[in-house]
Amino acid sequence: MYSLVQSARIKGNSGEPIPNPSKALKELEVDFLRGNFSIVCAGPGTGKSLLAVNLALFGSMPVMYWSADSNAATQLSRATAILTGDSIRDVKKSLLEGDFSEYERALGDKWWIRMSYEAMPTPADMEADLEIYYEIFGCYPHLCVVDNITNVDTGGASDAESFTFGLEGMCEYLSDMARQTESHVMALHHVTGEWSDGLKPIPLSGVKGKIGRVPSLILTIHREPDEQGMNRVLNVSVVKNREGFADASGNTFAKMELDSNTLRLKDHVDMMGINF
Repeated sequence: MYSLVQSARIKGNSGEPIPNPSKALKELEVDFLRGNFSIVCAGPGTGKSLLAVNLALFGSMPVMYWSADSNAATQLSRATAILTGDSIRDVKKSLLEGDFSEYERALGDKWWIRMSYEAMPTPADMEADLEIYYEIFGCYPHLCVVDNITNVDTGGASDAESFTFGLEGMCEYLSDMARQTESHVMALHHVTGEWSDGLKPIPLSGVKGKIGRVPSLILTIHREPDEQGMNRVLNVSVVKNREGFADASGNTFAKMELDSNTLRLKDHVDMMGINF
């Protein structure tokens, strides 16, 4: 047990925000705090992985990224385009042709980022990765990304009830991971069928499995296609936030612009959106 004064002395780095590139999210009182667990939810191909990768590459911080949903070629191409500003098409071409040396310097500068590409990592695998990370760098990551939470091997689920129970248990596990390592742990997750097209604001009730109890922060993403059908604007709704503003309906959101060539995300000129 600790007194309140002792609690202030033993809190460590918990509660400190990691670097956040989005002023729009900050306007909505969103900070990615170390020691906390968050979930980012969206339909397939909407941009939840791009949000996570852009956050991981911003600033100089230790990162562990479990990329169970995407292979090394996909994530390497994305990261290289974001870091260099080169077209994703040119990056992929260089990678496929085996002429990737021109990009090695930019990638080498982010030496503190470590990726795992196991398709179905177990919690034991993840714990081993974190201990290896600590042995190499002398600290735990400041950001851990689980992409996606349903790809973590929890032993299988035979029905909807056990599926939800498994997700709840995994959320509790990741929340404890955040506390033990003083990392911000971010899990990417899917939404229910009604919201899977990603074309309208997604409420808290749209989170698949309805696992909103444990995370301290839940963001949902829907998109605004342009006339060509390209996803150039991503709208990030704050549907749960223990540390600040939240709108469970999803109708209040930060607007972020996606450069489809470089995959870089930046705040839209009109940073905020409200859907009536």
